[in-house]
Amino acid sequence: MQANGAGQESSELSCLNSAQNGESSSGSGTHSNGLLSSTNNGNGVGTSNGASTGPGSGTVSTVSGSDASSKKKKRLSQAEEDVIRLIGQHLHGLGLNQTVDLLMQESGCRLEHSSATKFRNHVMEGDWDKAENDLNELRALMHSPNAIVRMKFLLLQQKYLEYLEDGKVLEALQVLRGELTPLKYNTDRIHVLSGYLMCSHAEDLRAKAEWEGKGIASRSRLLDKLQTYLPPSVMLPPRRMQTLLRQAVELQRDRCLYHNTKLDSSLDSVSLLLDHVCSRSVAQGASMCATTGMRKQFPCYTQQILTEHCNEVWFCKFSHDGTKLATGSKDTTVIVWQVDPETHQLKLLRTLEGHAYGVSYLAWSPDNTYLIACGPDDCSELWLWNIQTGELRTKMSQSHEDSLTSVAWNPDGKRFVTGGQRGQFYQCDLDGNLLDSWEGVRVQCLWCLGDGRTVLASDTHQRIRGYNFEDLTDRNIVQEDHPIMSFTVSKNGRLALLNVATQGVHLWDLQDRVLVRKYQGVTQGFYTIHSCFGGHNEDFIASGSEDHKVYIWHRRSELPIAELTGHTRTVNCVSWNPAIPGLMASASDDGTVRIWGPAPFLETQEPDGLNENCSNMDS
Repeated sequence: MQANGAGQESSELSCLNSAQNGESSSGSGTHSNGLLSSTNNGNGVGTSNGASTGPGSGTVSTVSGSDASSKKKKRLSQAEEDVIRLIGQHLHGLGLNQTVDLLMQESGCRLEHSSATKFRNHVMEGDWDKAENDLNELRALMHSPNAIVRMKFLLLQQKYLEYLEDGKVLEALQVLRGELTPLKYNTDRIHVLSGYLMCSHAEDLRAKAEWEGKGIASRSRLLDKLQTYLPPSVMLPPRRMQTLLRQAVELQRDRCLYHNTKLDSSLDSVSLLLDHVCSRSVAQGASMCATTGMRKQFPCYTQQILTEHCNEVWFCKFSHDGTKLATGSKDTTVIVWQVDPETHQLKLLRTLEGHAYGVSYLAWSPDNTYLIACGPDDCSELWLWNIQTGELRTKMSQSHEDSLTSVAWNPDGKRFVTGGQRGQFYQCDLDGNLLDSWEGVRVQCLWCLGDGRTVLASDTHQRIRGYNFEDLTDRNIVQEDHPIMSFTVSKNGRLALLNVATQGVHLWDLQDRVLVRKYQGVTQGFYTIHSCFGGHNEDFIASGSEDHKVYIWHRRSELPIAELTGHTRTVNCVSWNPAIPGLMASASDDGTVRIWGPAPFLETQEPDGLNENCSNMDS
């Protein structure tokens, strides 16, 4: 793979088929593969005969290739040459230098151009004059003439800093005035470098320059920067094989529809011998997901059923820190549940009573201290509870003619907006005092964006508009062809998830104002159903449905990856725990709240008997 589109250079860089394959590269002291002694920078090498030289030596023995080169070799393809070079570079990083020499000798390949080898070693040895001369040899091999100036600037910068650290202020000043400044490149950086002359000691210099100091570490970092200007045919980018393997692992994870754990960029946490599959456990041959739509961190198993409500449960919402769940019901109560951080089991914390019309919407304050409860269409009241004390702080009602069915907190936690379909749209403080109002907006659902100014409101005109209470401006953002029953917004404020009457679940990009995806499977009529984002990076989407199921999609896939069964009536709301990616709640007209978690793994468990609640939707 080419790092920057640069093509391969002349025959000096490619695999040869003649007897000269076994010859060492030009320049004394080089290996048959063109590299010198190890410099411990991930690209360095050692000797080819086991007798290593000291740091900065630059003199090693070569390997005779007469026996190997006498054999007729197959012409290698470009891809095969690249793979051999990648393997050679990786083996050198492991210190297996003799193995690399044999590989290069037998294949007839060379890891890098001989000029690049000299340049590498002069940089690592701190021989800046020779390294600068090497740039003249490399000039003909580079595609961008300006790159030479940038590389020379980086070299001289390192030289300047090392002089300063050694206390050679006059020499450093000469580099600054006589070598760096005449380049007429990056003058702002030169001004910064000149300020380092005032550093009183080496520690002060390293701290202000954010520099490791003279030695292998800083020179290795310098070499990594310099290599970005060289075509890969001349010098391989540092740790190229590790980079490609990491990209492959990340791509497989990204394509995995069930991956629900924090991404780990380290290759040590994965096996490179198998493709990434979240959906299957190799232990005891038990399938964890591929045939049943489950995985170890994927919530598709009913781990608890909450039956404390005595009527339809209309809403559920986890707190922002994931430690509590609030559920609202037609039975006029709100129940707050505590989530056990170890077992993820929920227990009743407190019951909040007195909501005469029932509770159809709940909103946690940004700091999880308060909870606001709203009722259905004919409810003109709003309750603001202190969850820590269980006390009602505010019971707000502007008029008996109002309909306050939705609410959203301002990010500052000191204000909230509320409204309903009868044309009320208010901004209030924590005591229920009216701060602002917007006339004539029949609100179906509300959301406050992170900028602290913009309020999104879906209305009876099948649209979502943005309202700014500070400058009293509004604008159209989303326009649907059918009523928007509810919507929610992703954490970054970029995406909106809409439940649209008779249409189902739609994903919109709020910034580009375009419909991204329509998710299939869910049954959505004119009931208000609340969907949600969930999982690590909010990669998943979940929604209730009028067919008594919970549907889960990967954000990129229109088809559901799981259907969760168990409820016996319409599922009104789902909430994915923001702190525990494998925990989700669903509220239903059957009067229950189901807590979904990963399927329990038992060694004696049969693959097709793990979970009767979850059906697979993989195509």
